[in-house]
Amino acid sequence: MTGRVVVIGVGNPFRRDDGAGPAVIETLRARVPDGTVLTDSDGEPGRMLGLWHRPDAVIVVETVHAHPGQPGRLHTLTAERAARLAARPTSTHGLGLGETFALAAALGRLPRSLSVHAVEGADFRLGCGLSPPVAGALPVLIRQVAGAIGHAHDRLRRDGHERMGHRPRS
Repeated sequence: MTGRVVVIGVGNPFRRDDGAGPAVIETLRARVPDGTVLTDSDGEPGRMLGLWHRPDAVIVVETVHAHPGQPGRLHTLTAERAARLAARPTSTHGLGLGETFALAAALGRLPRSLSVHAVEGADFRLGCGLSPPVAGALPVLIRQVAGAIGHAHDRLRRDGHERMGHRPRS
């Protein structure tokens, strides 16, 4: 079974900067190659685990708290690094991505590859619209995620060819 590229925008668009993940997903809808699954999530670990399968390449887009913070600063994390952050609350949700990835590892449900693209948020109050620093960072975040989608598709194709006994051409 070959995997899919699953892109998950974690957040709540009714909590200002927490809506950055879903905003990225909405912007990418018309720009992604076939075989890409775009979805939103509230970040609840059980629901997150249901969004992917082990052969998938998963890309998560999230807004994080950082202390000290620099709203609008971007981060790219591997699953291992995000799991290590479980000891420090960084997510805007009750349980963070670190806890989700640790649970996935414990259950043998980690996907083939997993990366997190995050932006530091400033305003998590009720309301719509991103703060100026997060809105300003969104175009770069969208480009990073689009690039990660392309790389993930390339990696899945390459892995599929290698499993079928084909060697990539040099």
